[in-house]
Amino acid sequence: MTGAMNGTFRSGPLTLHRYLAVPSGHNASGLPGVILCHGFPIGPLDARQSGVTFPQLMDRMANELGWAALTFTFRGCGSSEGDFSMQGWVDDLRAAIDHLEAETNPNGIWLVGTNTGGALALSVAADDPRVRGCALLGARADFDDWAGQPRRFLEHAREIGAIRSPGFPRAFDEWSRELRRFRPVDAARRFAPRPLLVMHGEEDESVPVADSRVLAEAHGSAELRVIAGAGHRLRHDPRAIAVLLGWLDRQRALIM
Repeated sequence: MTGAMNGTFRSGPLTLHRYLAVPSGHNASGLPGVILCHGFPIGPLDARQSGVTFPQLMDRMANELGWAALTFTFRGCGSSEGDFSMQGWVDDLRAAIDHLEAETNPNGIWLVGTNTGGALALSVAADDPRVRGCALLGARADFDDWAGQPRRFLEHAREIGAIRSPGFPRAFDEWSRELRRFRPVDAARRFAPRPLLVMHGEEDESVPVADSRVLAEAHGSAELRVIAGAGHRLRHDPRAIAVLLGWLDRQRALIM
């Protein structure tokens, strides 16, 4: 399979691009389902190419582990429509869960998220009983740095292309309030005792390791793995991917 997105789904009025992999020659119905959420883009190229390396990982999860594996690009990223907002990204992930349910009728859903995608995955999972487990790679414990200087963050989002529409957002105060609405640490408490894997690169230059420690502590029984010498982009570290695939395989064994 190629790495191109192979379909779309709707999130409210917007069309989002997605990639869905199922095991070759297998009826997807009844398989465990996993959704992989990318992080906030680092620069303009990243905003356009968000998640482009994820389809190969979806193929591995489908063919090596036997999952129905979905990834997608949030609004404002890749070729998906729309502009970044925190509530918008949460709505997109909820729509992705609905879409995977409708497409594959999965035997439970697990969420995997990198960086901001991990923090939001946990925030959504905490209040959605369909989510059986969650794995985070380099996730943030809060969005206080963004919320503390919302105008500067808005300009940054525009510069990198995650906000493309002139005049967006129409209500700046509401857009900025959303940056404080979702608290991953509180979500970790609500998500317990469902299984949580928390991974972080020891040398992460963007999000301190302390964020993952706080999330794991708030959950109470999370599996915390600090990857020695690894940086921010854990999805490119084969050790982290090996830990993730091993964890998913154990999760699958629990339900089969």
